[in-house]
Amino acid sequence: MTRKHMIKFRHREIKFDTPKVMGILNVTPDSFSDGGHFSTVDTAMRQAELMVNAGAAFIDVGGESTRPGAVAVALQEELDRVIPIIESIGKQLDVVVSVDTSKAQVMTQAVESGAGLINDVRALRNEGALNAAIHAANHFNVPSCLMHMQGKPQNMQYKPHYVGVVEEVLSFFERRIQECTDAGLNYQHILIDPGFGFGKTLDHNYQILKNLQKFNKFEVPLLVGMSRKSMIGNLLQRDVNQRLAGNIATATIAALAGVEIIRVHDVDETMDAIKIVNKLQSVE
Repeated sequence: MTRKHMIKFRHREIKFDTPKVMGILNVTPDSFSDGGHFSTVDTAMRQAELMVNAGAAFIDVGGESTRPGAVAVALQEELDRVIPIIESIGKQLDVVVSVDTSKAQVMTQAVESGAGLINDVRALRNEGALNAAIHAANHFNVPSCLMHMQGKPQNMQYKPHYVGVVEEVLSFFERRIQECTDAGLNYQHILIDPGFGFGKTLDHNYQILKNLQKFNKFEVPLLVGMSRKSMIGNLLQRDVNQRLAGNIATATIAALAGVEIIRVHDVDETMDAIKIVNKLQSVE
């Protein structure tokens, strides 16, 4: 797979000649994998530094869990969780800080505090979110990632149904990208994420994984996140802290398919897998 995308995230220009790793930094008490572990600035900074030293090009900071059944977080509480950490990472580490949020006000304040990417599981569909993303792109050169989700976190895993999941997710992106560009978001400021685990059954997830190359048709960077999710745990019958082998397997498949950004908890091990993929693709 030939990668050609070169994207600016604020002042950092990243060339996706190889897959990049996005380290997950949940600053929530209830995330499915690491809830409560990094809820202070000091603990979050230590974890962010470890991930950057391991090779992460992005750190994705999230202040509201989007696991199945997650409870919504009030605006001020989410701001209090993420803004100090985004500011600290931006000042101390050479990395693109991504804000994982669907709230327009959080997007705006995060970008003003140094975030270089908006990562929205609701694809900028909440009130004011698209306008916030357009402002961030036009004034700060901050792109946005649009993710596909069937339903809402509270109900998305209750009998998700598709006639053809790959075709329907592709159609969603055709519509949503058009809606965003019609509203004024430049195509060059868009990334997409098929939303593994967000309103999909086990088979739906693996159908998308098998067909990831089809998403290259949009010619925008593709971001995927499968790390420690139930699509790994339910298949392998492994608890959350026993899914490393599955994480590496899915990340390797994604890298071979040409995915530009792989969102993970285990940065060090994922970087090793990507180095092997890069070597494989460089030899005759």
